[in-house]
Amino acid sequence: MAHGWEGAVLKLFRGKDFTFTVTDVEQVTERYRRVRVTDGGLLTAVPPHPTMWVRLWFDRDGKPHQRAFTLVEPDAEAGTFGLEFALHSGAASDWARAAQPGDTIEATLQGTGFEPPEPAPSRLLVVGDPAALPAIVSLLAAHPTTPATLWFETPHLSDRVLPFRHDPDLHELRLVERADDGGRLVRQVRAELPALVDDPERVYAWVTCDAATTRTLAAFLRKEVGLPKRRLHALGYWR
Repeated sequence: MAHGWEGAVLKLFRGKDFTFTVTDVEQVTERYRRVRVTDGGLLTAVPPHPTMWVRLWFDRDGKPHQRAFTLVEPDAEAGTFGLEFALHSGAASDWARAAQPGDTIEATLQGTGFEPPEPAPSRLLVVGDPAALPAIVSLLAAHPTTPATLWFETPHLSDRVLPFRHDPDLHELRLVERADDGGRLVRQVRAELPALVDDPERVYAWVTCDAATTRTLAAFLRKEVGLPKRRLHALGYWR
């Protein structure tokens, strides 16, 4: 598949192209699907790091369409990793629903990176939803001894049983049913989060929801809670 103007731009920024091959698929819930792939040399060229992500290329009405996905449980020695899809309408979900062992998908690696917060956080404050779950899991794994509080928005009932892979003794999971276009999540985080911040210079917040909710919470954390920019990662994953 030719990647169009987006692919040309990524090439200018030294994007590296790979082809992944599906080895296994698992329907985790009716709205969440896991696809295991071989890496096509990716993890040899670029060793894995926390929250590592790659751009997958899909066909949408005859045109190339790319979306970013976090690598799940990358195994550099075996050259494999997983991709997880929160299923809805769209080219990426359509591909994931139909994926079978032997299928291939093209990918470009460009832009991924992870700077661990310094000093190490005393607590992680994490806000996300199913689209962000792989990145959240990777973040928690990168801080295996750090307490964390996670507000996780659940658009559907089945989202409450997703594979969070968290440590119940270390990570507090607060499930929040999606309502008011993210308004309920915003209200709950505003009400509960400030009490967990003993020192804005020591905690680390990671907010990856829909774009509007992420902007609202990022402004709250900076202006009202007082988190410095370097202690906050905020990125809208969808609109």
